[in-house]
Amino acid sequence: MLYNVDPREAARYLGYHGTKPDEKISALIDACIAEVEAAAVPRSIHERYPLVFCEDDAFQIASLHLRSRSLQRNLTGCGEVYLFAATLGIAVDTLIKRAALMDSAKGAVMQAAAAAVIEAYCDDENEKLRQEAAAEGLFLRPRFSPGYGDLSLDCQRDFLYLLKAQKNIGLTVTDSGLMVPIKSVTAIIGISKTNSNCHRQGCEECSKTDCKFRR
Repeated sequence: MLYNVDPREAARYLGYHGTKPDEKISALIDACIAEVEAAAVPRSIHERYPLVFCEDDAFQIASLHLRSRSLQRNLTGCGEVYLFAATLGIAVDTLIKRAALMDSAKGAVMQAAAAAVIEAYCDDENEKLRQEAAAEGLFLRPRFSPGYGDLSLDCQRDFLYLLKAQKNIGLTVTDSGLMVPIKSVTAIIGISKTNSNCHRQGCEECSKTDCKFRR
């Protein structure tokens, strides 16, 4: 089960910015990516909903009421959205914990490798959605996840409830707001009748410029 996983993304999660890891770390990154891919049981779900712009920076998506200025910029011109969730499965969580118990350095690399793998998997799944939209003459915006910019993580529980994520892909959220399995992603993907040439995504859209994981 191979995806187009970029080892440089794993290195970024490890804190390498503008520098390359040495040969030993690079080899460990490659090995951890391979282990994560072998353990992963990736699953995803998506549903399509009308998007209603409300007052100020607020939106209504089915039963979800959200407020975010940065998400508003992302969704301007959209009339619908996909709600999207994906996970690598609980075996990857176990793999990360085991690696951390045996060797803290490998545990950190395994965390970074798993983050790179889930993003690559999401990219592959989102490309399928882009092709479906293109067949209807529609265009997709870059995915926008809770926690980016000023979109609060507090919406995760309602987000997953709306998608029936626990039943469909085994994805839940704890009382403290953490998703289980940990290596999971939720995102809103705007659907538009016009191509906005919008390529801003992830770190480029997020206002948290002091984040240590920023590109």
